[in-house]
Amino acid sequence: MTSKSSSSNPFNALIEISKRSIKFAAGLPAQDEAIELWSGIGFTIADIHFVAPMGAVSEILHLPKYTTIPGVKNWMLGVANVRGRLLPIMDLAVFFELDHSSLNSRDRRVLIVEHGEILSGFVVDSVHGMQYFSADSFQEKGSKSLGNTIQPFVKGAYEKSEKQWNVFDTFILTENSKFLDVAV
Repeated sequence: MTSKSSSSNPFNALIEISKRSIKFAAGLPAQDEAIELWSGIGFTIADIHFVAPMGAVSEILHLPKYTTIPGVKNWMLGVANVRGRLLPIMDLAVFFELDHSSLNSRDRRVLIVEHGEILSGFVVDSVHGMQYFSADSFQEKGSKSLGNTIQPFVKGAYEKSEKQWNVFDTFILTENSKFLDVAV
């Protein structure tokens, strides 16, 4: 009768290999903590930085040719035909009684917002594309320098590169009675 050594017993051989593997295995690389990000479309009005949540802006356009409408408030620039749809064009700086940071209309962009049955084109001074913020940099209050006309539409702010980006709620604006009343 022969004795079974670890080399002749497959199970013992596997246990021995496992022990040696664990003994000489290199550790896993250190895992960095994942940072939760919030993203939105950055834009400026009168040199104030804003960001609209992703999903709130359906499209960004250069300022299209538009037809003026008589008997409307000065911030309602007119309507434009965008791919067969009539798009009301509203100047947010004028609506909020702010000065444009750029007098050149080539710099201005239109943020298209669709909320329920309401389709609106918001003219802003410039667009800064996608912006990403660390979720923990969120502050409940927007910039203290915002006027009373714009404060109700700002739902906090994010800090990035020593700039404060105010979170602009486009849906609250499209439901605002002052905004919906365009007639003089």
